[in-house]
Amino acid sequence: MHDDMKQQHGFTLIELMIVVAIIGILSAIAYPSYTQYVLRGNRSEGMAMLMDAAARQERYYAQNNSYVNAQANIGKLGLNKTSGTTVTSETGKYTLSVASVADDGGYTLTSTPIGTQTRDTTCLNLTVNAIGTRGVSATGGSVNECWR
Repeated sequence: MHDDMKQQHGFTLIELMIVVAIIGILSAIAYPSYTQYVLRGNRSEGMAMLMDAAARQERYYAQNNSYVNAQANIGKLGLNKTSGTTVTSETGKYTLSVASVADDGGYTLTSTPIGTQTRDTTCLNLTVNAIGTRGVSATGGSVNECWR
């Protein structure tokens, strides 16, 4: 008995469409998680900048018996990446500002996202003051979630 039928090689259109659909579903689930992971990783740069500035504030206080609490004087802290009154983080994802508000112990430092990091609407601006109180300025995020 002869088999006149040739054996097929390759994939059918249905099989290819199923694979494309599976890849689409996995991408739809994975991409938002990945984006949030990247934003959280970048947020650590803003937190590191705040902690460095807070340590420099305490050093400045020990030497001068006062804190730097005006943006015009932020250069006195000797932070890296300072240009006039503008301080940016190492990779330029955050800027730092300093002010004094009621009951902050002497200063409040704020880390503000710039560029693509502004998509981090859950946490947005991170703050820390002289008494160590951490905060966020966005309405959707909690301090514990944003500062982890």
